[in-house]
Amino acid sequence: MKWSRNPFFPPAPSAAPITAPSREEEDTASSTNSTNSDPDPENPSPPPPSGPGPGPGPSSPPSPSPSSPSSSTRPATAPTPQTSPVHLQRPTTKLTTHQLFYIFILDGLGAAILSGGINFAIAYAMYTSPSSSPILLWQLPNTLAGDAAVTIILQSIITWLVELVLVNRDLSRGSVAPIGFIPPPSPSWIYLRRFLFLDRHHHEEHQNEGVGGMGRIKGWVNFLASQVIRALVVAVGMFVLLWPASVGILMVLGEKAGGDWEFERVWTPEVFKLVLGAVLGLVETPVFAGFWLVRAGWALRTNQVF
Repeated sequence: MKWSRNPFFPPAPSAAPITAPSREEEDTASSTNSTNSDPDPENPSPPPPSGPGPGPGPSSPPSPSPSSPSSSTRPATAPTPQTSPVHLQRPTTKLTTHQLFYIFILDGLGAAILSGGINFAIAYAMYTSPSSSPILLWQLPNTLAGDAAVTIILQSIITWLVELVLVNRDLSRGSVAPIGFIPPPSPSWIYLRRFLFLDRHHHEEHQNEGVGGMGRIKGWVNFLASQVIRALVVAVGMFVLLWPASVGILMVLGEKAGGDWEFERVWTPEVFKLVLGAVLGLVETPVFAGFWLVRAGWALRTNQVF
């Protein structure tokens, strides 16, 4: 998949930009123009008459000869070098310190703090109202097991889409370099390559083609759907990994009430949501950021930009 298919990632600049001609080329062009403007020595033009005679008066401008160059003709100027707003860096041959900081500190730790704070605020608004139903593990309407499942799925999708936009923006601005030393999966891994945007099916390649606004809308819808599907696949994996552990921890923290577990309005639900959101951000965000950096390196090498 070329990056032009990605609405958030501008096309890569050409590896051979247009440059101004060298000094020798300018001198050659100048001498050629001067040679063409000189009169032919073998067929000199007759001198203009010095005495009175028929012809244009002194106030009339001389008529230029059809074979002579126009007086307004000027030498061609050097073409202006093309510039591009995209500042892509070369793919790196190893993980740099800046890439490690970008993936694990800026994205990983930053996402953990942000996601934990947002989930804490949501839980506080949901569960602290005294008029709300009891907070239970399984039973609706306030079920912490269901809350954990929804949090894992929604946060996985949102994190995927946010990292798609932010990492591609930073790549196009040159804020971070693509990762270029990880080889792509072999062609025998067909479905994995499609999941990683390496092999695009023929129908997928042409289904977005169209003219006018409808073609652009269909392209955006198909692009967003393809991203959400991949995020859901990751969400299923995170659900299998984190949801059973979350339920087990809640059983330990809650009080047994019949066939269910009940929780106080503060602070168990809020702290639980904070920890779950922070763990999701700390685990998922570096993986997503690293994937887009590696994917950028594959795309640039495949398109032979560098």
